[in-house]
Amino acid sequence: MPKNRNTFSSPAAWWRGVLARAVHSGWRWVQEAGAVTAEHPGRLRFRRLGKGTRLAFPQGTVFGEPWIELGDHCIIGEQVTLTAGMMPGLDLGADPILTLGNGVVLGRGSHVIADTRVTIGPDTYCGPYVYITSTNHSYDDPHEPVGKQWPRMEPVEIGAGCWLGTGSVVLPGARLGRNVVVAAGAVVRGEVPDHSVVAGAPARVVRSWDPVRGWQPPLRTPPPVPIPEGITPEQLLALAELEES
Repeated sequence: MPKNRNTFSSPAAWWRGVLARAVHSGWRWVQEAGAVTAEHPGRLRFRRLGKGTRLAFPQGTVFGEPWIELGDHCIIGEQVTLTAGMMPGLDLGADPILTLGNGVVLGRGSHVIADTRVTIGPDTYCGPYVYITSTNHSYDDPHEPVGKQWPRMEPVEIGAGCWLGTGSVVLPGARLGRNVVVAAGAVVRGEVPDHSVVAGAPARVVRSWDPVRGWQPPLRTPPPVPIPEGITPEQLLALAELEES
């Protein structure tokens, strides 16, 4: 019977397993060491870096930190870009340019480009690869390359408790109210009222909350089952492991 060279009994496979474990262990160490927190900011000197906030390693492009404020307990995923100003080294004045409220989550690969004022309210969650910008190219002159024309800038404001889906884009001048849901891939411009769901490119309101009639049109999914009072996180983890087994 021919020998199987892929079996773990062979020396090569054994060493490969040892090497794989070492690489994964080393990468976890690098991620931990490279994360940015208030206690270990590394080279970054933000205007404010709140308690419990963490920028995962590796970080994306980050500049203009003296004009960036990050609230408490924010989660900034890997490869997230945070910039204030059009380029590094500019004096942007006395006021902050980019502000994240407490508990903001920015998913992996997201970009927040603040050439003028951008505010993200507390407890706003962004999925991966969300793009928020206060600047857009102009193309007024048909004879000049678009990239050489001076861009337009307008402030962006995202209210508290919003949820921005994967790949969504928020354009200059957008103002999102409180608890707004932005569907994946939507392109948002203009003003969005509180408690709305927007989708599409350009995004439009597809569902909204009425104080008397509730969500209109009605939700198609049943409400989530609330966690019973007195349940500890350890008990929830044990229950999840039991369901998986």
